[in-house]
Amino acid sequence: MISNDISQTVASLLGGLGVVVAFMGVGLAIAQRQKKLTVVDTMWGLGFVLVAAETALVSSGGDGDPALRWILLAMTAVWGGRLAWHLHTRNSGQAEDPRYQELADADGRSFVRVALMRVFVPQGIAMWLVATPIMVGANNEELCIWLLVLGLIVWGIGFAFESVGDAQLAAFKKDPANKGQLMDKGLWRYTRHPNYFGDACVWIGIWIVVAGSAPGLATVIGPIAMTLFLTKVTGAALNEKGMKKSKPGYDEYVRRTSGFVPLPPKK
Repeated sequence: MISNDISQTVASLLGGLGVVVAFMGVGLAIAQRQKKLTVVDTMWGLGFVLVAAETALVSSGGDGDPALRWILLAMTAVWGGRLAWHLHTRNSGQAEDPRYQELADADGRSFVRVALMRVFVPQGIAMWLVATPIMVGANNEELCIWLLVLGLIVWGIGFAFESVGDAQLAAFKKDPANKGQLMDKGLWRYTRHPNYFGDACVWIGIWIVVAGSAPGLATVIGPIAMTLFLTKVTGAALNEKGMKKSKPGYDEYVRRTSGFVPLPPKK
């Protein structure tokens, strides 16, 4: 089993935590100025890129495999950069996302308090937990080739599902004929959330790449946290709550279409 220096791992975890706290602080200030919580969507992908970059730079002086830390940075940057750009272009010029508007209006608390306690702190904690495979795995002393190949395959499947699913939905929404209609074509025919399924696979793939060490193996908490966050917290759960209210026929779509893992639609 590949060894992993504890002090280097702790330094990476603390460094990543510092990046997350600082970045979310900047995001809170931007949200307060714009009075818009949706900015956190763009920050989600970018935050992981910053954590991966900080980890790669700080761990460069340690015993970790140099190729591994830059591979992890590349995998994270490609995923996070695309996601940030997609969400920025989607949300630019639009009103507050109904999910966040509901949070802001929920109990009459100040905007800053709602933004801090209901959005930026929870997402910051989730980001740090999800990023543990990067922060810990960058200190692995050896790169396991077969785990790298397997991890890249799973990562690639996830990236394809997320990017293709997002592109299909964006094209659907651009067509005026589809206004008010339900998207159930392409990947959306096999899962109600191809983008969320893709996200989960991306982080499972990253975890597989670092799972050749005992500490790396233990960071399975990362993909587990991402999957729970996507399916139970602010992802599918909130999204479907709004869809049931706004899209006719959504209950039938739910009946025939898998909620997460792509499966043939039920008849």
